[in-house]
Amino acid sequence: MNNKNEYVSVLALNPAVDISYIIPQLLEYQKVRAEQTLYHPGGNGINIARALEELEIPAHCCGIKAGESGDLLLKLLAGIPEERFTWFSVDGETRINTTIMQQNPPGQYEIASEGPEISSDALKHVCNCLLDSAGNGITVLTGLLPPGVPKSTYAELVKRINAQGGRAVVDARGEILQQAIEAGPWLARLNRNILESSMNQRMDSVEDIAAAARTIQQQGIAYVCVTLGDMGAVLLDKENSYHCKAPKIHKQSTVGCGDSMVTGLIASALKGESTEQMLRFGVLCASATASQPGTALFRSEDLRFENFEIEATVLDY
Repeated sequence: MNNKNEYVSVLALNPAVDISYIIPQLLEYQKVRAEQTLYHPGGNGINIARALEELEIPAHCCGIKAGESGDLLLKLLAGIPEERFTWFSVDGETRINTTIMQQNPPGQYEIASEGPEISSDALKHVCNCLLDSAGNGITVLTGLLPPGVPKSTYAELVKRINAQGGRAVVDARGEILQQAIEAGPWLARLNRNILESSMNQRMDSVEDIAAAARTIQQQGIAYVCVTLGDMGAVLLDKENSYHCKAPKIHKQSTVGCGDSMVTGLIASALKGESTEQMLRFGVLCASATASQPGTALFRSEDLRFENFEIEATVLDY
């Protein structure tokens, strides 16, 4: 599987079929005709696998699929070589998520289903697949855990990835995230709401956010990224904290922006670029995704710095 220290492995325990409706306006108790309906393969792990493929980065995804909606998911992934995926089938149905994009007034509504229950045997098989694929490369653990999966799963995987010389990336929330952080991943990504919830306090400035993120980074994590929506993102390494403002774009949807951010950080790191360069490219990928309709992700041709004003600055707090 190529040189594994340049290889990215992705876990997709709870993928989805994403359906997006673009409508004029939601009306209570009335049928609304969609002006456009979009279908995409979805879920955090699948989004990252798709984004890595768009950047031509060698990657392998170990995932769970179920039922007829799982078959539809595979059809939607037909543009990516089959060898990029290893699937494990379980009973039930792969979840179907819905995004409604309202035009007037502008608004975004999301409905996420729970997904099928994962047995201990299925979980064991998919995790072993992931660890075998990962070697000493980068491994991404992202998204909410489906029914039947212990909250300690990401933490246990981080420990095993570390033990085999790999680098774990974690993007989660709540107790799942906290346990994974204690296990010492290479990179952790969270958004502002998750950070404020974990610290049990509101943060009004970028400096406050960076200071709070520093307490996470000091638990032995190489990089901590906090995404801030229209305010951009911060990225911390052991020496410095950087802030990058979001460029002015025509925002169509926020779905997949966090996954695109993670992908950009990984892609830049694989090139051996600096922390500042990692942050700039991550924000570029996230912004390019925000400019796409529904649950579509960025396209490689969108990723030109000359199209956006993106500068990262060192924070002093």
